Amino acid sequence: LGVSWGAMTLIANYRAVKHGDGDALMLAQRWSKYMAVTFAVGAVTGTVLSFEFGLLWPKFMGQWGEAFGVPFAFEGLFFFTEAIFIAIYIFGWRRLRPWPHFWTGVPIVLAGLFGSVAVVSANAWMNAPAGFTLNSNNDVVDVNPIKVIFNDSMPLQAAHMLIAAYMVGGYLVASVYAVGMLRGRRDRYHYQGFVIAFTVAAIMTPVQM
Repeated sequence: LGVSWGAMTLIANYRAVKHGDGDALMLAQRWSKYMAVTFAVGAVTGTVLSFEFGLLWPKFMGQWGEAFGVPFAFEGLFFFTEAIFIAIYIFGWRRLRPWPHFWTGVPIVLAGLFGSVAVVSANAWMNAPAGFTLNSNNDVVDVNPIKVIFNDSMPLQAAHMLIAAYMVGGYLVASVYAVGMLRGRRDRYHYQGFVIAFTVAAIMTPVQM
């Protein structure tokens, strides 16, 4: 949800601005609030994770931290970028004109994508270590950040994860509106909430295969 909800919110926002669609506007405004909640949860879990590396795997971090930590440094930059623009986006609903406000949502989507790729790249690095050399004492030296991030396992793992995020997010959000429609709420608001989310997930499904 943290990766994909920003994109679905932006799609609804685009429809609202482009077509003057009040239902799409309501969707975008509500989804942006839930998007902020998922981001807050991610901030808390991410903070716990950073402590876990040092507390639970001190030998691993002591030996390999100089290389393994590179993707997390980049993830931190994307995380703070996302935090800044989420704040601007949410507080800008009544303070910015429609199109400038819409464009403040684009960095949220991009930061979510690149941030998740950075985290997955750290996982991929453990499967295909690269971008460093060991000296005579078996200490990591000469770290190459580009090779660490773009290791051999990273492209497929990152693609798999990103597509899965949009699939899971899309189907999960669509299911909420599907239940509403099955219970008789067949208004345009529920229809759009279902169609936007389901379309995103449906497009990603064959790509994931």
